[in-house]
Amino acid sequence: MPPVAIRAYTATTALGRGAAAQREALRERRGGLRRNDFGATPLPTWIGRVDGLEDAALPAALARWECRNNRLAWLALQQDGLPDALEALVARHGADRVALVVGTSTASIGASEEAYARAVTGDDGTRRFPDDLARPIVHTPHSLGDFLQHATGLRGPCITVATACSSSAKVFAQAARMIQAGVVDAALVGGVDTLCGSVLFGFNALGLVSRERCRPFDAARDGLSLGEAGGFALLERPARGDDGLQLCGYGESSDAHHMSTPHPEGLGAILAMQGALARGGIDAGQVGYLNLHGTSTPANDAVEARAVDTLFPATLHASSTKGWTGHTLGAAGIVESVFALTALEHGLLPGILESQVHDPACGPQIRFDNAQRTINYAMNNSFGFGGNNCALLFGKAAA
Repeated sequence: MPPVAIRAYTATTALGRGAAAQREALRERRGGLRRNDFGATPLPTWIGRVDGLEDAALPAALARWECRNNRLAWLALQQDGLPDALEALVARHGADRVALVVGTSTASIGASEEAYARAVTGDDGTRRFPDDLARPIVHTPHSLGDFLQHATGLRGPCITVATACSSSAKVFAQAARMIQAGVVDAALVGGVDTLCGSVLFGFNALGLVSRERCRPFDAARDGLSLGEAGGFALLERPARGDDGLQLCGYGESSDAHHMSTPHPEGLGAILAMQGALARGGIDAGQVGYLNLHGTSTPANDAVEARAVDTLFPATLHASSTKGWTGHTLGAAGIVESVFALTALEHGLLPGILESQVHDPACGPQIRFDNAQRTINYAMNNSFGFGGNNCALLFGKAAA
């Protein structure tokens, strides 16, 4: 595929606001997980919670979209000079030639939970949402996309992708196709997901939540830690002489093996990774860093490790960063793409936080310790419920 230039990128997680906060936490091996303090009756687990959202109300002009998820979207959008970079992009191409493609798995369902909990009885005896939450747009999956379209003023195609935990990885692929087809010249891509009862208690009902900090690929791992995050990147058709970061390839698959269990042989994961490498026109041995989906559940980690060992040499540095941020669900794709881009730009290859004993069933590619070296390509894996998989390949344009 023709590469796509990455003009800017940012993430806001439990580690802090902006790319520098993420980078320093990774370098210092300082995690963002804390004992669960979310909700009236918190589950006994650890979470990656973004500080300050409770005091970060949306601007008055955007009050119609007020909710935790859109608050985080607005907060993340202000970091790393993104507003200025977006303004420059619009000046070059026009607002109608810049797409908006964002991913989320739960959108603003937290607001819907609150609305049902606070439902009132009307004069006719029917139950309805309280007046302050009787705002239909925040109770739809497209709440995030609609909010960002109004917040940014972009007038190109506006798409919300909801494919569970691969959502904000697939936005890169969808934007790249639109740019290549000439539908648009650039795109704002990203993803946001916030903590809510449906997520915490839903994953707990599936038996997937650990009572301790998650330990991806550790022999004694017993479940995931949930988190919240938001992040964005600006993509553009490259100009002659560009020498910056690029999206070089993507691979997507849907093995549809099971609603919540991966294909036992990692079929979908392998197809996605092979697709990204093929579109990038490189061999697996050229990849310097791979950010794994690595949820810390026994089945998912083992399947992904086998898939990676099938394709990549032992020299690959592969790790999961969910021990730092928690599993941020629909935002995992963008957050972990930011970590892959950080590895490319700064040579910081993170290891795995909290994990101590290598699972003997996992291959030599899995690295617990950080490393520092220059690499030419980095990848990110994001796998969702229902076998919906996406792998992204990033690189640097030749000077």
